[in-house]
Amino acid sequence: MMYARNVSIHLKSNMLSDYTRTFEKDVLPLLRKQNGFKDEITLAGPGGVDVTAISLWENKQDADTYNTNTYPQVLKTLAKFIDGTPQVHTFDVVTCTQQRELVTA
Repeated sequence: MMYARNVSIHLKSNMLSDYTRTFEKDVLPLLRKQNGFKDEITLAGPGGVDVTAISLWENKQDADTYNTNTYPQVLKTLAKFIDGTPQVHTFDVVTCTQQRELVTA
């Protein structure tokens, strides 16, 4: 069963474009190297200070390994853009409309 990590982040004012650029340049390459990583969706609320980052994983074990081994490094990379401590919630994926080819690519 697929697994999801939902990270709620409050950005400092006017940091969304810098956050996004750093995420794409520094964080996504790290994510793509993680066992079981499938996809990342980042959503920004009105005003660009509240961000939700949802990552999809093959299973809970792969997500937990990332959380323990790599996520602390990701937080350090993004720390200059973040106000406060991001909140992490995890979920079993019940349904997903993503095409199977994309999920396993």
